[in-house]
Formats: sequence, C-alpha cells, structure tokens
Amino acid sequence: MAEKKNESCESCCSSKFTAALVVALGFLFGGFFPGYFYYQAKMNANYVSVKGLAEMDVRADLAVWDIKFVVTNDNLQTAQQEMTAKLKIIVDYLKGQGLQENEIIEGRIETNDLMTNPYRDRNFASRYILTQGVTVRSANVDMVEKALRSTGQLVAKGVVFDSQSYGSPVSYIFTRLNDVKPAMLEEATKNARQAALEFAKSSGSKVGKIRRASQGVFSILPREQTNNVVESAQINKKVRVVSTLEFWLE
Repeated sequence: MAEKKNESCESCCSSKFTAALVVALGFLFGGFFPGYFYYQAKMNANYVSVKGLAEMDVRADLAVWDIKFVVTNDNLQTAQQEMTAKLKIIVDYLKGQGLQENEIIEGRIETNDLMTNPYRDRNFASRYILTQGVTVRSANVDMVEKALRSTGQLVAKGVVFDSQSYGSPVSYIFTRLNDVKPAMLEEATKNARQAALEFAKSSGSKVGKIRRASQGVFSILPREQTNNVVESAQINKKVRVVSTLEFWLE
C-alpha cells in the first residue's frame, strides 16, 4: 500500500512540474514574440522616402508635316486636272527644298459635291471642292522647318491650303527616349540619395541601401515653357523624370 501511495505522489508531482513548465514557457514566448514583431516593425519603419529629379535637353529627330490643299471648280474634270497640277507644284517645291522622294507621301483626293447638300447656298460659284493631302516624314528636322517657313512661294503659285491646316506647325518628335532613360534614372537616383543624405544629417542617421524604388513617368516638354507653347511644335525639348525612392536609415 505504501509503495502505491509513493508512486501516486510521484506521478502527481511530475504532472504539476509539467504543467508549471508549460505555463512558464507560455509566459516566456508570449512575451518574446510580441516584442520580436514590435522590433521588426520598428526596423521596417526606419526609412525615408524622397524624390529625385532628372532633366535632359534633347532635340527632335523626326518631323511630320501634313499639308492639305484645296481646288474648286464647277467642272469635275477640270478640277481634277487642276488638282494634279497643284500637287506637282507642291512636290517639286519640297524636292527643291532638299527633301527626298521617299519622304513625301501623297494622300487620296476627297471630293465634295455641293449639289448633294440639301442646305447648300444656291449662289455658290463652284460646284466641286477637291481636297488632297501630302505628308512629309523626315529625320532632317532643320530642312523641314526651313521648307515650312517658305510656303509663301506655294501661295504665290496659286496653291490654296485647307483652312484647317494652313499655318499649322509641323509635329517635331523625339523618338530616342529609351536611349536616354538609363542615364536619366541614374541621375534621378543620385539626386534622391543626396536628398536622403540631407535628411539623415539633420536626424543623426546614416543612409543605407534602397528599400523600394518607383521609376516615375517620363515627360517630354518644350525647352522654353512660355505661355501657350505646344511641345510638338518645338524642335528643342526637355525630357524630365521624377523618381520616388525609399532608403533605409541606420
């Protein structure tokens, strides 16, 4: 009987010890994990977010010029003949300015018969209005600009430009954006790190590695940003990007 009683006591003590151990471990880990995650959260929040600006002056490398001219006549066949003659004047002019034949694209002829308009003016002088376009697409932007400034020579030869296109600027396009992106992103990153260093200096911290980076959007702007200036009408342009970077602070 005494032996059984001793065994029962030992079993009871062992159970109490195990329970106490479980409770102790529970308190230990219960305090460790919240503290650990709090520490990690503080570490993850120890960073600075800054923006880096980079700008580069560039020059358009493609010019697209849409020319539209009009011929009117009461006789359709005569109007077509006149249209052919005016087209030749324009093409000869462009070639005389130095443009190549493969840079000059002739568009289709659009015909408007005023007799088909029920609301037409009964006193119109010409029945037919013919419109045709010529597109100049050239990498020689200076040559196109020079030709644009001299279009008065075409007017002197009887060419009538469409009222919606006459005097419209050529579209000057910069096509080599991908070529300048790497250098500009590098410059933006340097400027962002410099801003982070200034912040760290005032806060007594050191700038570490990049935590996160956002490239930003590349914008092409006119170099001279005056009132009502249109980017596509300017040969000289400015490419800009603003990148957002986050740096660890140590």
